[in-house]
Amino acid sequence: MAACAFVSFRLGGHDGVSVVAATWTDAMRLLGFEVVTVAGEGPVDTIVPGLAIGAFPDGRGGVEGPGAADAATIDALAGEVRDALAGVDVVVVENLGTIPMNLPASRAVARALAGRPAVFHHHDPPWQRARYADVDELPGDDPAWRHVAINDLTRRQLAERGIDAVTIRNGFDVDVALGDRAVARRTLGMAPDERVLVHPVRAIERKDVPAALGLARALDATYWLTGPAEEGYGPTLERLLSEARDQGLTVRHRPAPDLATLYAAADAVAFPSRWEGFGNPPVEAAIHRRPAAVSHHPVAEELRGLGFEWFDPADPDPLARWLDAPDEALLDHNEAVVRTHLSQRAMTGRLRDLLDEAGWLP
Repeated sequence: MAACAFVSFRLGGHDGVSVVAATWTDAMRLLGFEVVTVAGEGPVDTIVPGLAIGAFPDGRGGVEGPGAADAATIDALAGEVRDALAGVDVVVVENLGTIPMNLPASRAVARALAGRPAVFHHHDPPWQRARYADVDELPGDDPAWRHVAINDLTRRQLAERGIDAVTIRNGFDVDVALGDRAVARRTLGMAPDERVLVHPVRAIERKDVPAALGLARALDATYWLTGPAEEGYGPTLERLLSEARDQGLTVRHRPAPDLATLYAAADAVAFPSRWEGFGNPPVEAAIHRRPAAVSHHPVAEELRGLGFEWFDPADPDPLARWLDAPDEALLDHNEAVVRTHLSQRAMTGRLRDLLDEAGWLP
């Protein structure tokens, strides 16, 4: 059986890259590959510590300062990666060759994969993040590699930089069992008549927690943030949530045991991010039949172009009216958009076409 390895900074967690990578591993197995996972951290088959975010501290989230990793260190790490990938036919690199959150690791993986069949799956290129905008060495390229972008915007930007890529949007299981609202609310300690606006994200600056809090306040709803603070956002988040509570807003900051419980317990989904490479929660909301308020960053507009009907978080009145008199037609429509364009089956078909073109199918 042909073997495929997935490589990243971390895998198996709840971050967006790990979630999408899990859907790709399922697809690769369906296409006939034996799958192994390699990362700097997480519940994976092989841990290579040098691949982890923070393995080479630099104070800048990945773009190392002088002397952080010399050539010998990178050569040694490349050797570890080669050893971990021994016997593998195709390698999928999940964002590690895209965003410089550990630039020595990106260099080492590129060195280890030179001339080898590899798919570089690009989620967040450096020019899309202000703090990485001056990094121009990623993504790299090699005649043996194929490149995949998760949206058309990134695909076009890669083309402008001389890298030919295809778009394969994230795929979703559209046949999941929906959660039971009453059971979910009892599990989470929510009142049956409590209006709940869920913000199912990690708390970082670009997720725009203040906008989500403002929407909850306008809807007279509980604000429920499910993810932890990351990227140094903890003190800011504590201040924002404390101020919101002082102003009388009910705030919950806790995870849900699973997506079915999360969406069953919520009345609506807030997603006012200033930027996303994709943004899974509004799509998940459609599958779980919940309305979503989504901002107008470029990729959200690209997804709206598929047909999604989302509310504007800056204009709470239409969502408030909908919550007072829910219209199932909106939920039917958004669910149909996911089934047509963003199903796991559709994503697997596009991945099959890519591998077939490259001659890499088992």
